[in-house]
Amino acid sequence: MFKRMLMTGVAAATFTAMTFSSVSAACSNDVWKKVMERGKVAVGVKADYKPWGYRDTDGSIVGMEVDVAKAAADAMGVELELTAVQSSNRMQFLEQGKVDMFIATMSDRPDRRKIVGIVQPNHYTSGTNIMAPKALGFKSWEDLRGKPVCGKQGAFYNQVVTERYGVNVVAFTGNAEAKQALRDKKCVAWVYDDSSIGSDLSSGNFDDFEMPLKSEDDNPWAIAVPLAERDCVFGNFMSGLVFKMHQNGTLIELEKKWGIQPTQYLVDKAKAYGDWLAEKK
Repeated sequence: MFKRMLMTGVAAATFTAMTFSSVSAACSNDVWKKVMERGKVAVGVKADYKPWGYRDTDGSIVGMEVDVAKAAADAMGVELELTAVQSSNRMQFLEQGKVDMFIATMSDRPDRRKIVGIVQPNHYTSGTNIMAPKALGFKSWEDLRGKPVCGKQGAFYNQVVTERYGVNVVAFTGNAEAKQALRDKKCVAWVYDDSSIGSDLSSGNFDDFEMPLKSEDDNPWAIAVPLAERDCVFGNFMSGLVFKMHQNGTLIELEKKWGIQPTQYLVDKAKAYGDWLAEKK
């Protein structure tokens, strides 16, 4: 019996060793090596999405995700080179080698995991919320029942709030038209992604408005490295970094630093990844 167990254990160990060996052999770590050799990591970030990534008055790119990029470069012991990307080109920039990785408000989706190396755990999230005049004093989603709410045509938020809360969505072709309709009092609120609303509220152009409700339907954000390096040194390094930033509360502190409305997602992650020994002190 013992001999059989021993042989089983040896067989399992051999299989594991072979598996790790094959994984190691598959990892060329080309981009990671390039970064280490030149002493610089090129990170794609948003430059038009305040407060996660935007141009400061001196033209430099700053924001919460920029600070995460700085933390990554510091941990790697290399210089940081920021490259402005957009939603339409961030994955292409990574595929083409114009950036070594990106941290650019990208939602984690199955189709995107086939194109770029999405790092786990996710570093942030966004959800459904509203922007409404402060004077209306909305406190809950139920306050919107039966009321006209502006939305963007084709956005999945429209159907969700209609079915869940009986909202009367007035859909417009674009966000600009929807927000103007809100200003013109054609609706009582604008329903959209809370990160986009947060960006608008941070712009200084919507001082009489607020995002008063608890966000729903979280859609976690992803940091991406080259697909070939997701399970290699680069991907594993970034996974460890994000885990640590959740565990020690760094991401929560960055959220506060940039005046972002607190998300339950970060609180839950900090608790889930917390050091159980530290909690006993």
